[in-house]
Amino acid sequence: MFSLDLLTDAVVAGILLGGFYAAVSLGITLAFGLLDIVNIAHPAFVILGAYGAYVGNSRLGLDPIVAGLLGMPVFFLLGMVVYRVYYASFEKRGDESLRGLVFFFGIIFIIEVSLLLQYGVDYRSVDAAYLGATLELGPITLPFRLAIPFAVALGLTLLLHLFLSRTFWGRAVKAVSQDHLALRLMGASPVRVKALAFAIAIATASVAGALLIMIGPIEPSVGREYIGRVFAIAVLGGMGSIGGTLAASLILGVLESLTSTFYGPSWALAVSFGILLVVLAVRPAGLFGR
Repeated sequence: MFSLDLLTDAVVAGILLGGFYAAVSLGITLAFGLLDIVNIAHPAFVILGAYGAYVGNSRLGLDPIVAGLLGMPVFFLLGMVVYRVYYASFEKRGDESLRGLVFFFGIIFIIEVSLLLQYGVDYRSVDAAYLGATLELGPITLPFRLAIPFAVALGLTLLLHLFLSRTFWGRAVKAVSQDHLALRLMGASPVRVKALAFAIAIATASVAGALLIMIGPIEPSVGREYIGRVFAIAVLGGMGSIGGTLAASLILGVLESLTSTFYGPSWALAVSFGILLVVLAVRPAGLFGR
């Protein structure tokens, strides 16, 4: 049955969920949208970040967000290593299209199996005093479990936008997808720039994983649920557009929340991808693509 209160709650929950989707999708926007690297393993890195937050919280007593932030340098270095292996094995030889995709499938398998061997199939969660609290704003209820990840995701999105638009290396990352020769004339190595950008993309997974485990319990294979969703967001928002990623994430979050509330969760993802197809039929470059 339709009710205004139910509609309001669904929209608010969808907006908060969309903010989290943005945090998960930023790495894909960088790797796929700007570097043309089809890193389907990115959600697996997010799950790895979630387990990092779990270890930091359960063994060291760290706040999940603090654990995610502290894990970013480690994930940055991991991203550097993964890109260098990818470049030497595939991109340098021009085999990045299909064989490179198999490479990232292999990374998914390695991460999942490693986590299964270490933690099993049991669901893991984190604990923080504020996770069970809510904020009442008139008729609107904001659960901190969703509101705090939303705020952190907005901050992460803003920082990445400022990096890409205000710094030399950020502009170099944008240039690497357009003109390698012009980038060399700027005094930057395309390979070095791509390694930096890919490492940043993987570093965002550490924070996104911490936000994921704050929202709900996780197990090693949960990342598979996000593979299609994050690519849909990157394409819908416009390839390489940080603002478009945020807008597309909010749109999909609200649509999924409304569909789940009024028609059942089984329809949520189908409706989101239906909207993606409609938008691309009208505007193939995505909402904010050029």
